[in-house]
Amino acid sequence: MKIELHKKLTHLMETAIYIRDIKGEDFCDIQTLIEKLLEVHQNFYSYSVEELKSFIESTNQKIEFLLQKAEETLTPYEIVKIVRHPQRITLQDILENVYDNYMELGGDKEINLDPAIVCAKAMLIRKVDNELYFHQVMVIGHEKGHGEEYRQGGSAKPWGNEKALRYMKMAETEGIPIHFFIFTPGAYPIEDYPGAAQQIAKNLYYMAGLKVPTISFISEGGSGGAEAIGLTDFRLMAEKGYYSVISPEGAAAIEANLKEGRPPRELVEKCANFLKLTSYDNLKLGTIDRIVPEPPLGARKKDFDFFRRLKVELIKATDEIVLQTKSLKMFRKYVLSKQDSENFKFYVDWDLTEDEREILLENRIKKYRKISKWAVYEPKSIMKSFMEVGHNLSLKVKNEIKYKILKQGQKSFKKFLSELSSESSVILKPVSDPVKTVYNLIVGKKLKPRIGSQYIPEETTPYESPLALEDKTVSCPQGEKYGCPDLWVPDLYGEFCGVCPNCNYHFPLEYTWYLNNIFDKGSIRTFNDEISSTDPLNFAGYSEKLREAKENTGVNSALLSFEAKIGGISLIAVMLIGDFRQGTVGVAEGEKFIRAIEIAKITRRPFLALVHSTGGIRIHEGTLGVIQMPRCTIAVRDYVEAGGLYIVVYDNNSYAGPVASFLGSAPYQFALRSTRLGFAGPRVIRETTGQDVPPDYHSAENALKRGHIQGIWDRRELRKKIFTALLTMGGQNLYYR
Repeated sequence: MKIELHKKLTHLMETAIYIRDIKGEDFCDIQTLIEKLLEVHQNFYSYSVEELKSFIESTNQKIEFLLQKAEETLTPYEIVKIVRHPQRITLQDILENVYDNYMELGGDKEINLDPAIVCAKAMLIRKVDNELYFHQVMVIGHEKGHGEEYRQGGSAKPWGNEKALRYMKMAETEGIPIHFFIFTPGAYPIEDYPGAAQQIAKNLYYMAGLKVPTISFISEGGSGGAEAIGLTDFRLMAEKGYYSVISPEGAAAIEANLKEGRPPRELVEKCANFLKLTSYDNLKLGTIDRIVPEPPLGARKKDFDFFRRLKVELIKATDEIVLQTKSLKMFRKYVLSKQDSENFKFYVDWDLTEDEREILLENRIKKYRKISKWAVYEPKSIMKSFMEVGHNLSLKVKNEIKYKILKQGQKSFKKFLSELSSESSVILKPVSDPVKTVYNLIVGKKLKPRIGSQYIPEETTPYESPLALEDKTVSCPQGEKYGCPDLWVPDLYGEFCGVCPNCNYHFPLEYTWYLNNIFDKGSIRTFNDEISSTDPLNFAGYSEKLREAKENTGVNSALLSFEAKIGGISLIAVMLIGDFRQGTVGVAEGEKFIRAIEIAKITRRPFLALVHSTGGIRIHEGTLGVIQMPRCTIAVRDYVEAGGLYIVVYDNNSYAGPVASFLGSAPYQFALRSTRLGFAGPRVIRETTGQDVPPDYHSAENALKRGHIQGIWDRRELRKKIFTALLTMGGQNLYYR
């Protein structure tokens, strides 16, 4: 009897300490209750059974009251504290209590490639009436391992995300669904091969095309680390979980412009409110699909009712994704309405046919295309919207006819003529030549562009940079090392293109230099300029910052989208400009990127992304900014899989979310010598790992050594390099092939 009472007393003490940790010592005199519980616990055997029963019963009532009161006054930052607490559920608890059987793959605990990522083959049993049905699934997720330092708090290293990718591929080969569990404050920020940003980009690119149902459950979703296994068909979120672009402490440090030290607690709590990181916030924003209810103050390791509920939600979500590929809408709603208990009314087969897999991919593309579109600000009339839809439709039809019908016919006829000519004899030649002559008169014979002095594009009219107008000299930062002489500014920013002629050091240049020196004169035509960055979260002070950025730059967002020509070759291009909020990406930038690459796909033109500078995802737009990572990556995969040529050129600071998604997933990535490329800056790395990195850690040279880029270019040759790339890269699907 006393053993059971001791267990109950211990549980009450743990719960009281948990309430204090979340709500603070001043909450309803909780510290006094804890001290009383400790006293009874220490002198347990000096009390009678009746005294213990009475104390436990009265204390239990107090604890229940305090839990409910704490729940009613819960703040966003306190939800963050719940997620971080050692008593919080982990993936290991879910594997043991939700799944009926499992086997961990890729090592156990610290004997593992990366213990922060756990992969397991698991079994779910569904009961329909009196029949049992078995579902195989692949489970991939973060394991925080409270108290297990080797798990890095659930922060996956690059090779941990690579391990996750390997088992995604295995699940796809076996045709079984994947359940992802997100318990991470963020990815471990190191550039060691395969690189934090580049591996996340690879994961996103592959997840965009996974031909099996994918479900994710978010407890702690920290920015890019969460997205590494977060691009799924259905997103569940724990009621007391958080999903955010950055931690509240990180946001507070940025807002306070702190270089070192901790931000004020008051500012941290304010940022937690502004970031809209709770489950209900994210459901309202449309970045998740469903909330899994939790007990007051969140699910802990012994909350078995929660585990039963989570099992139902996982099965139900997988059913929903599968049914969307194979059934009528009304029947689907009926089936799902009956799937809300442990004893299910219907069995749904999770195996998909080849046609159903294609529908699954189409549904995934449509789903992410819609997310966050409501937050896009684009002033236009109903008539203009109608005309735009008509124009896009006509453009699509025109190019489908041009390239899939007429062009294919031309290719087939050319092939026939070629074979006829090569195999013809003297007797057939008089017959084939007149046919070819007639064909060339009707269709026209074009000279294909090629590398060589005759076809290299002529240089554009020299553009005079505003930086070149000062009559003075500057010293090269590498002057002492390489003996560089002082440089006359008009020469440096004129004919030298901002490059030291002695050591090749690249000075920063304004983004307009690239627009005026890379592309054919008069060929640039911007589009979607009216799409404007907005303040969808009503983040304090952000509207004013946006207004200033728009006034200072004359543009409405950090991304320019335009069509242009290089040496006569037409292409679609985008450019992230550092002048506008450090080139960070939010809803407007993501939407403009997607629309631009969609046009490139329709018109079969190459797609070029120039990164003047980017500081990552814009924190002031919360998860609406983070969701642009999977949204844009899906668009990239759709374009590349259709045969498009996607080239990225980095310069200056190129960091974080964009590099870890739609930029880093490009098949061809190049950097100018001045580029600093990586996942996180030196300060974040120091705070996360406790280590300082060398000054050249993020250099283009190191990025090339690690295999993150395919080459380093000199700014003086940038136009010629891009032109050469257009001619030598890409498949036969481009319009000029």
